[in-house]
Amino acid sequence: MTRTMFLLGAALGALSTPVFAAQTNTTHEDVITVEGLRIAQTLSEVGSSVSVITAEDLEQLGFSFAVDALAHAPGVTINQNGGFGASASVRIRGAASEQTLVLIDGIPVNDPTAPGGGYNFARVDSANIERIEVLRGPQSTLWGSDAIGGVVSITTKKPDNGQQISLFGEYGSYNTVRAGASVGGGYERGDFRLAAIRMDSDGISKADENNGNTEKDGYEATTLSAQAGLNFDHDIRLDWVASYTDASAAFDSYSATAQGSVADGDEVSDVKELSTNVKLVVPTFDGRLTHTLQVGLSDIERENLTNGAQSFFAEGQRETYRYQGAFSFNDQNAIVFGAEREETQSGGDKTQIDSLFGLYEWQPLEGLTLTGGLRLDDHDDFGSETTGRVAVAYNPTAQWTLRASWGEGFKAPTLFQKTYVCCGASVPNPNLAPETSQAFDVGVEWRTKDDRAEIGLVYFDQDTENLINFSFAVGGYENIAKASSQGVELYGRYQLSPAWALQASYSYIKAEDGEGKALIRVPEHSGDITLSYDPEGPFQGALLVRYNGEETDRSATLDGWTRVDLTGSYEVNANWDVYGRIENLFDEHYQQILGYGTPDRSGTIGLRARF
Repeated sequence: MTRTMFLLGAALGALSTPVFAAQTNTTHEDVITVEGLRIAQTLSEVGSSVSVITAEDLEQLGFSFAVDALAHAPGVTINQNGGFGASASVRIRGAASEQTLVLIDGIPVNDPTAPGGGYNFARVDSANIERIEVLRGPQSTLWGSDAIGGVVSITTKKPDNGQQISLFGEYGSYNTVRAGASVGGGYERGDFRLAAIRMDSDGISKADENNGNTEKDGYEATTLSAQAGLNFDHDIRLDWVASYTDASAAFDSYSATAQGSVADGDEVSDVKELSTNVKLVVPTFDGRLTHTLQVGLSDIERENLTNGAQSFFAEGQRETYRYQGAFSFNDQNAIVFGAEREETQSGGDKTQIDSLFGLYEWQPLEGLTLTGGLRLDDHDDFGSETTGRVAVAYNPTAQWTLRASWGEGFKAPTLFQKTYVCCGASVPNPNLAPETSQAFDVGVEWRTKDDRAEIGLVYFDQDTENLINFSFAVGGYENIAKASSQGVELYGRYQLSPAWALQASYSYIKAEDGEGKALIRVPEHSGDITLSYDPEGPFQGALLVRYNGEETDRSATLDGWTRVDLTGSYEVNANWDVYGRIENLFDEHYQQILGYGTPDRSGTIGLRARF
């Protein structure tokens, strides 16, 4: 299948290179369409809690990696064991990182070789990202298994009209070099884009240098991406997208006596990742009924070396087959329906889920949007699971938006969990069942008539049952845990003047297990403040303040910390600009994971060009 999809993509590129047509992307806040909801809704129509991070946000705030941007989204907690290619996980509202489904261009990319099926965000470079959507709370009705705690949906960049070339190069602390280039274009018949990104860094010691660890753990990665599209008569469109990353990251070794059980050592992780999909969109009935057929593949190969010898190897893949229909009855009623099959394999083990889903949108009054949905997932080992969701958004005036949603989630045991045996057991646990969750949130937003200021408040409550943990008693995994999280997300923005703007967010998350103990690596208090400066003229800049409160981590409590970053750019002319950033301006020492270090004060300067 991999070879077939690449051949089809190459054929698309060959056919469309001379005559391309770009698709215009609209990013104005009032008319952004949230793609991760499946049913086309603008932000004012969305009843769920959603954050949208655009390519302009990524560039203006100097985020090199997706994980840096996600850290500033309300309700999101980031944990990374040492930076520079080290494993980076994302928790949404206290849910485990394995309970966050990650989509790239609509295709699930969670790692089938990982014990919990989580996703490592460390290698996702921002240079190829058009937008990131964060859907908070259970989204299994939309996306099935793994979306039990939330969804991170990444959309890669699309070409604009005409031909474009872009280049960038930067150098920074720890002998870090990052560079990239892209070429693309759009004409009447179709569009294409090719891009390459390379990063090399000496890095820092993954094990905290303040504990006496001095060995640098380097990182290098190459990311290649390609896409091509063809426009046919009657608005029919065929798209192919692919992204490939080859990365190598040094990390440190287990130590029974060191803080966090980690100390200097000669360990290296080599990873090769591929994500690719082909999508055909066919409008019928004058555009009222749109059919979408999509076939996708995510593939990963992981190898660890200890002192130069292989100590771990795994490979796996997920194949997705999807049909989705969207029908608009009239201006007040619309439905989305479809069927999916997902096949997952790791080593010699395989599993399959077949799914049916339907969503209905009703707008009985101006400013009122009601959405409901059901999904049936049939797992070849664990039977059927039905999940539902409802959401409402009401805009009584242009200044007010009220939102509320309720949803269910489930997560089937991973291939590793359902096959692992140890400690005297002869067979895997036959009673293993899917994890389940349900949650609700309610929120309100207010904005001034001139749209100069906005403030929003959301309350959420989520319960998860049948959590899967390892158990010595059964020599494998079993459903032995519960978790709950409640909290508040507060966010706002204010245009201080034509040049100065202020944005801020704060999250309170009380996440506990079934015994009332705080879940590890989830701070109760977190937030950020961004002060941006964008006057008429060539210069713009921003000050970012990020706060992460005290949190537990295994047998220890990690102190809270505050990090301040500076970023800025200067437009030399219409094609060139110089940019730079200073991270951890006040040289704060902190740990995100017990025993693992984080970069000290560091800086980067770069040059960017567009033609």
